Amino acid sequence: MAALFGARVRRLRVAAGLTQAELGATVHVVSTRITQIERASGAKPTLELARALDAALGTDDLLAELWPYVYREAFPDWSRTFMAYSERAVVIRQYAAHVVPGLLQTEDYARTVLSLDALLDGEEQLEERVTARMARQERLSSLDGPELCAILDEAVLRRPIGSHSVMRRQLARLIDAASERHIIVQVLPFDQGGHEAMGGSLTILTLPDGSEVAYTEGSDYGQLIEEPANVRRYKVIYDRLRAAALPPLMSLDMIRSTVEDNYRGANLPSRSERRRLAQEQLQQSGGGRLRGGGRRVPRRRPRP
Repeated sequence: MAALFGARVRRLRVAAGLTQAELGATVHVVSTRITQIERASGAKPTLELARALDAALGTDDLLAELWPYVYREAFPDWSRTFMAYSERAVVIRQYAAHVVPGLLQTEDYARTVLSLDALLDGEEQLEERVTARMARQERLSSLDGPELCAILDEAVLRRPIGSHSVMRRQLARLIDAASERHIIVQVLPFDQGGHEAMGGSLTILTLPDGSEVAYTEGSDYGQLIEEPANVRRYKVIYDRLRAAALPPLMSLDMIRSTVEDNYRGANLPSRSERRRLAQEQLQQSGGGRLRGGGRRVPRRRPRP
């Protein structure tokens, strides 16, 4: 794909009557960078550069649309195959053990997670990965987007990724996403104990023809499962996780509670503080006190 990308750039450049140096100057890179792209040698082009080349050559996003396929060549065959399946899936079922699934990540959260990769090759590569992850989310909001069922281990909510503001925005994103008709978010609480997917995350994809594939992932490995008998085994594991997880409404309540307990803003009082203030206000106004759930308890009238 890198060779195809480079051949397209060369053909378009020659048709435009530009030298490599002239094209490089137009897109603000040195001429040797254009040489590397056309020969498919050296670092792969970034999405930003692909867009700049489109603008310079008047190609109506042709190179930007080709870029994701060039980008994927940095991944193993099984990973590229999984990405291709994901783009076609009509139903996506995920269990996330450690971090929010990529389809539901905010940009700041995604950048923080991706920056933890020990093999990351600099800021440019980080931004490429963030851009690619955000681009994959676009299909989720499209008219023909897939149904998404996401089970989050409680650790996903409790472990701070980035600053408290990053986590607040990420958890707010989960709450907003769960309001969409085609998205279900559930939380698997700690008190459910051990389970068969504790080693990592699990994804099951349903494709347009009804076939299914599974994908398991740990901190430094990934495995694509396509054999139907093995996929059925992972479907059973997922169904057990979903049965053990909190129902959607209770899950949303836990997410909201996590925001209040762990990631509230500096000026936002806790629930217990708000309850205490409310009770003080009621006492000052002569009203009744509040039960733990906020229901008013009327004062007893003295007997005559």
